[in-house]
Amino acid sequence: MKAVDLLKALGMVMCVTVASSAYAQSSDAAATSADSAAPTKAQKSTTKKTDRKLGYDVRRALSKAQGFDVSNVFVRARGGAVTLTGTVPEGGQIAQAEEVAKGVPGVKSVSNKITLGVQGGGG
Repeated sequence: MKAVDLLKALGMVMCVTVASSAYAQSSDAAATSADSAAPTKAQKSTTKKTDRKLGYDVRRALSKAQGFDVSNVFVRARGGAVTLTGTVPEGGQIAQAEEVAKGVPGVKSVSNKITLGVQGGGG
C-alpha cells in the first residue's frame, strides 16, 4: 500500500514538473516574439520624424508647383504612403497634386482624396 502511495506522489510531482516547464517555455517564447515585434521608442520616434519630413517635402513640392494653390490641401505621410486631402478650385489640380506627390523622393504610394471645392466658403 505504501508503494502505491509513493508511486502516486511521484506521479503528481512528475506532472507538476512537466507542466511548469512547458508553461515556462511557452511564456518565454511569447515574451521573446513580442519583444522583437514591438518597435522601440527610438524606432517609433525615427519613424515619426521620417513621416513628418516626407509630409513636409510633399507639401513643399506642391507649393512650388506652377499654378497650384496648396492652402486647402493637407498631406499625411506614413511609411512612404502619402494621403492627400482637402479641396482645390480647379479639377486639373487634383491630378496635378497626385503627380507632384509621386515625384517626391521617398513616396511609395499616393492616395488622392482631394475634391473640387470653392475657395473662401463660396459666398
